Amino acid sequence: MLVGACAGSKKLDKTINTALNPETFGNHFSGIMIYDPISRDTLYRRNSAKYFTPASNTKIFTLYTSLTLLPRDIPAIKYCNVDDTLFIEGTGNPSLLHPFFKDSSAIRFLEGYNNISLNLKNFTDTRFGPGWAWEDYDGYYAAERSALPIFGNVVTIYKTDTLHVIPGYFRSGVTMMKNTTNREIDSNSFYYDPAIKDSLEIPFKTDSLVIQELLEAAIGREISLVSKMPCEEKKILPGMPTDSINKIMMQESDNFLAEQLLLLASSTLSDTLNTEIAIAYMLKNRLKDLKQPPRWVDGSGLSRYNLFSPESMVYVLNAMHKEIPKERLFNLFAQGGHSGTIADWYPGNPHPYIYAKTGSLGNNHNISGYLITKSGKTLIFSFMNNHFKNSVSEIKKQMQSVFEWLRDNY
Repeated sequence: MLVGACAGSKKLDKTINTALNPETFGNHFSGIMIYDPISRDTLYRRNSAKYFTPASNTKIFTLYTSLTLLPRDIPAIKYCNVDDTLFIEGTGNPSLLHPFFKDSSAIRFLEGYNNISLNLKNFTDTRFGPGWAWEDYDGYYAAERSALPIFGNVVTIYKTDTLHVIPGYFRSGVTMMKNTTNREIDSNSFYYDPAIKDSLEIPFKTDSLVIQELLEAAIGREISLVSKMPCEEKKILPGMPTDSINKIMMQESDNFLAEQLLLLASSTLSDTLNTEIAIAYMLKNRLKDLKQPPRWVDGSGLSRYNLFSPESMVYVLNAMHKEIPKERLFNLFAQGGHSGTIADWYPGNPHPYIYAKTGSLGNNHNISGYLITKSGKTLIFSFMNNHFKNSVSEIKKQMQSVFEWLRDNY
């Protein structure tokens, strides 16, 4: 539980209240909390106990779940041997042949077996999160959730002298033409505009047959599908370092990685892969003291059903600050003026002073994280803005003035 009375000075109150000028902030809902974790004083609060649409600030809760429940190395797959057959099931691990990670540890392992059976029935969640916009199905940021993701559950298409489609399994489904969408909603029929110079990453529609055939192509042998694992005791194949995935999820605000990390967390608690299992565990155990219990429905924040308060954001950031070594923790967040989603904002001179996670949906922009002052103190903050009609850049300019004052004066 966060403790300490509101100890903000009159000068700090005046500075922030002036920055939140009515012209920019008068017609939308803002919430702020600034907290000193050493003195345990709340330096400033405004609507900090109110609920906001968090957008990708939800990933702060996903990160805490990952840091709490996942081991140092990602559980790549679960498996057991019965007679001459290897039985496997997915854990939600997103890194298998992912366009960025290109992890092939599971492929190398499977290549050592001739008889392989795959169980996909342990995934009981939906392909899309609750409240996701249905028309986002063909956007990279809304790739489908699954038990055994492969290639990031996206098709990568680009053109040099010839057309390149990765994985090649989908090559026959690509039509070279300009279309209003990148894929048909109910099939793996893709469209690539020949005039496009950049590569496209388009989510493919997942089902058991698609996953089976993609995995067969990757290991060069047939795989059979089964409806359950024949063993109670399962072994875990370790994959790539978990923090490698946490870092990209946080710095690049990767929705797919966030969703799969929650599924991975559920795999450590149950034989069933379901986002709700991980969320329920965290709310009941690690987050039971939250004064404003959130409505938390997905890992990424794509859903507008999510509702969190600035105070809850600060609570989780403070918990991580106490539990995780500072160097490791700060390395996972985007750094102002240097990396990730805030590479063009909040620059330090010469070093970053903001380590934070942004969250944006239409007419909403939030940022929560850590601020290092010139005196060497670490402050924890959450600044949430919902329902504005101004430009996002104008909102950011005013927030930056607050952050710079804190950096220089506290």
